[in-house]
Amino acid sequence: MTPRRRRGRDLTPARVGDLPVIAILGRPNVGKSTLFNRLVGRKTAIVEDRPGVTRDRIYADGDINGVPCTFVDMGGFEFDPEGPVEEGVNLQCRIALDQADVVLFVIDGRATPTSGDHATADLLRRADTPSVLVINKIDGQRLEAEAGDAYSLGLEPATMVSALHGRGISDLEDLVEKRMPAPPGPDDVAEDSGDDGAVRVAIIGRPNTGKSSLVNRLLGEERLLTLDQPGTTRDPVDSAFESGGKCYVLVDTAGIRRKSKVPLKGPERLAVAAAVRAIDRCQVAVMMIDADAGAAEQDAKVLGLAVDRGRAAVLALNKWDLLEGDAERKKAALEQTQRLITFAPWAQTVRISALTGRGLPRLLAAVDAARVEFGKRVPTSELNKLFEDIVEHHPPPLRKGRPVKLFYATQAGVDPPTFVVHCSYPEALHFSYKRYVVNRIRETFGFDGTPVRVAFRKRKRRE
Repeated sequence: MTPRRRRGRDLTPARVGDLPVIAILGRPNVGKSTLFNRLVGRKTAIVEDRPGVTRDRIYADGDINGVPCTFVDMGGFEFDPEGPVEEGVNLQCRIALDQADVVLFVIDGRATPTSGDHATADLLRRADTPSVLVINKIDGQRLEAEAGDAYSLGLEPATMVSALHGRGISDLEDLVEKRMPAPPGPDDVAEDSGDDGAVRVAIIGRPNTGKSSLVNRLLGEERLLTLDQPGTTRDPVDSAFESGGKCYVLVDTAGIRRKSKVPLKGPERLAVAAAVRAIDRCQVAVMMIDADAGAAEQDAKVLGLAVDRGRAAVLALNKWDLLEGDAERKKAALEQTQRLITFAPWAQTVRISALTGRGLPRLLAAVDAARVEFGKRVPTSELNKLFEDIVEHHPPPLRKGRPVKLFYATQAGVDPPTFVVHCSYPEALHFSYKRYVVNRIRETFGFDGTPVRVAFRKRKRRE
């Protein structure tokens, strides 16, 4: 399957139109993510005072002096990578530079420029893309006087800022605005828009289950760094693409390990918190499970995060190709998965291989179906007809010898489907009866792929 990318560009969920791209480049730990968060106006990238925290490209929409644009935060760029992680980060940087309309080359103004800084500056001078040298961590006039070595890079224009404190950001934005291409006109935006109907999908799961590989396969490029080791992804990364005329926004998240195994401090704890926030802003959560290793208790706990937050869900049994020819292992993998997710039997299970692309059309079809059910409304007349049947064939229990009355029901909302049942004594209803009501709603109206919430409230006298 080869989904179609929108004009060959990574996009953020806030906007699918073709906006100017501002890429932030520099060595590790020079303050790129802090500058990114400052320009975007919110904490999108994880920031910690140690190199190597950001690894993938992170996109967020914002503006420069009111002109809409897309900012890209990249991992630390090194001319002499030491290993596969650094090589992968460099690849992500080069891809982002190919897409950029303006490059912000960030250096640490308190340190002497390195040979790598000079090589990067030479690369940018030869490039066609406009660039601005951002001399960061200049918190006062004394540091300005001591940062003269930065100008030896020979890049113009150059400006001194403190991304942490906001010093000099206005001057930087003025320089960037002059080098940005003209924004698209209203007609262009309307023509290339379409994000209003995009399905927001969070890819969740334990570490090393193939989440980033799935995103890369769906996007048709090495969008995310993938290594055969846990903990490669740290920031939630948003990417938009089209398939079959439909638009999706994918959010790849860090693997969520057991709480006892996550350090109290450090980027992993921040990454897990960011992954949970990503679940909150998605519509459908695709739960990745390693079929070769088998489902585990932690898989159920991760899926439970999505269910507790009222998200639609699809289970993706990844690496199914590794079970080819072994019917017993296939059967065991399916049975073990179903055993662990008895609390969400409505979630469809799809067998896939992110590496080969097998099963991905079925996965997207399951996501589409779950999204439809997630936002489905039931006519009030049909809903109350169902409750008449419930009362007739399975009336509520007695309270102190008197029956609990169910007066009427309404659908209070969608995303997820939420119902309110007005009754006489809600506190007398046992959880088993409430579960029976939810099951009858599902039997009658479907809602496969999404949780259903039912609240029982005491009818006020004026009602």
